[in-house]
Amino acid sequence: MEKDIVRSYVRYLKLQRNMSGNTLDAYQRDLQKLLDYLTHEDKDVLEVKLEDLENFSAGLHDIGIGARSQCRILSGVRSFFRFLQLDGYREDDPTELLESPQIGDHLPEVLSPEEIDQIEASIDLSKWEGHRNRAIIEVLFSCGLRVSELVNLKLSNLYLDEEFIRVFGKGSKERLVPISQKAIQELGYWFDDRCHMLIKPGEEDYVFLNRRGAHLTRVMILIMIKRQAEAAGIKKTISPHTLRHSFATALLEGGADLRVIQALLGHESIGTTEIYTHIDTSTLRREILEHHPRNMKR
Repeated sequence: MEKDIVRSYVRYLKLQRNMSGNTLDAYQRDLQKLLDYLTHEDKDVLEVKLEDLENFSAGLHDIGIGARSQCRILSGVRSFFRFLQLDGYREDDPTELLESPQIGDHLPEVLSPEEIDQIEASIDLSKWEGHRNRAIIEVLFSCGLRVSELVNLKLSNLYLDEEFIRVFGKGSKERLVPISQKAIQELGYWFDDRCHMLIKPGEEDYVFLNRRGAHLTRVMILIMIKRQAEAAGIKKTISPHTLRHSFATALLEGGADLRVIQALLGHESIGTTEIYTHIDTSTLRREILEHHPRNMKR
């Protein structure tokens, strides 16, 4: 079945997209990377979800493929799933919310603590999910978690009396992350609501649940944060990862050592963390203009 679909797709690229031989070969090679990954994960291409594609994308980064090459590969993946939808193989397109990595010197959006407060204040606490959503945003910002780490956070990994949480990052690597009193407070409000829920068997240990009593997905959190930012009047393009950037930025601007930030974020390499050294460029520029001998007025 899969081979027939791929043949149909290649025929579509050749006849309807009028691709040259070299471009066609490149699309096929990039698609094969996805197909190999899905085979390894025992996933059917017709049942692939956004989460599977996000894991595939993260895997490209982990094996050292550069941002530009990742973008090219993901562009081909989007083309493939648009074809599947167009030709009736699938009703949906799971790549609609798939984000590409940033290229070059483009710097990630960062939210100030005041903007975080603004988003949290815009949440309607009269709705059942109100306290849950405030807790999600506060934990992301206070602990710098990846969204995948947040959705898999367990009650058994919370040590709130000691003000720490245990997090399992990429490759199931474990780390302890301090949690703020503000985040603990917001979790307490959510737990007051959570204890009245009917929770699905097997989901009891997950911290954050949907209204059906199952743990949340990354897509649910992405959509919630985007909608809440719009409701708060935030014009920046943000995602759950923006809150992780904002966490690291706040630490750096507060004087934290880059190695400490690396440990808290769970980065394998300090080079990954060094993206945050750009954050306070306006202050650096001012310091240079005021104190470097080449700029001092005689």
